[in-house]
Amino acid sequence: MTVEIALRAARVRYGPLEALHGLDLPVPAGTVTVLLGRNGAGRTTALRALAGTVGLSAGRVEWRGADVTRLPAHVRARRGLCFVPDLRAVYAGLTVAENLALAESRARNDATAPYPELVPLLSRTAGTLSGGERRMLALSRAFLAPRARVVLVDEPSLGMAPPVAARTYRMLVELAVDGGAAVVLAEQRVPDGLPPGSVVHELRRGSRASSGEPAEYR
Repeated sequence: MTVEIALRAARVRYGPLEALHGLDLPVPAGTVTVLLGRNGAGRTTALRALAGTVGLSAGRVEWRGADVTRLPAHVRARRGLCFVPDLRAVYAGLTVAENLALAESRARNDATAPYPELVPLLSRTAGTLSGGERRMLALSRAFLAPRARVVLVDEPSLGMAPPVAARTYRMLVELAVDGGAAVVLAEQRVPDGLPPGSVVHELRRGSRASSGEPAEYR
């Protein structure tokens, strides 16, 4: 499989603390990569490093073999990277409709297609939504993004009801398998329904502890 994006010997520091310790993380196109670990393991920092929202103190980020370490986050987004963080992922002061309008692809006419549950909430401000509703709204950005090449999602099902979470994972798998995107999920457990070729990297204290197929971690 072609490596779409990768961390190479990546180190990230938050003040005196080092959150990633020389992490190597290849992310292939066309399938799902899961970053598994407890809080503080480095999952979120790894996503931020790939997205460009946190800088590296050493190492590099490669996209299709090209060094993009110094490429700003907004430029990576224009190139087809979509990052859905676990917190502050929506504009709380805007309505649901306004948030969707920012995310909607010109190629699509129905911004609520991924989550019809959002239809009766279009006039509500995003800050008044429940946790699961905000998660649906945030993830709509990934599903509506044009030409998504890299999709990074921190805790996709946070606050969602089980049926909605299951549908969310199916749509993420479709982005990878049908759309050819490199999908990376930060999780505390391995989700069901991952496609063949999916890989799990278990992170501990900012380093990769092990890697394998999803079945090995259930």
